[in-house]
Amino acid sequence: MAVLEICTFTLSAGALSADEGAMRAADERMQTDFAYQQPGLRRRTTARDDEGRWCVVSLWTSRDEAIAAEEAAKTNEVAQDFWSLVDPESVSVQRFTLL
Repeated sequence: MAVLEICTFTLSAGALSADEGAMRAADERMQTDFAYQQPGLRRRTTARDDEGRWCVVSLWTSRDEAIAAEEAAKTNEVAQDFWSLVDPESVSVQRFTLL
């Protein structure tokens, strides 16, 4: 069954002091060079609210593929560049099975 994944986070203190453009560039690379290369990813989009909280919504063909991509990100240079800008304490990942 298809899975909707919602990941929210804030930027790290170092990234906050830098230009937001660094995160936008890292997110673009994450999307094209990592995420869309993962089996089962159907759609991914990123948003930011007025308080600086970010949200990445991804649609996967299955929960197993979403989890496999999460594991693959741990050793991928592009993914690690993206996550280096994120405050790890702020990360929340939720996965919902589509009805």
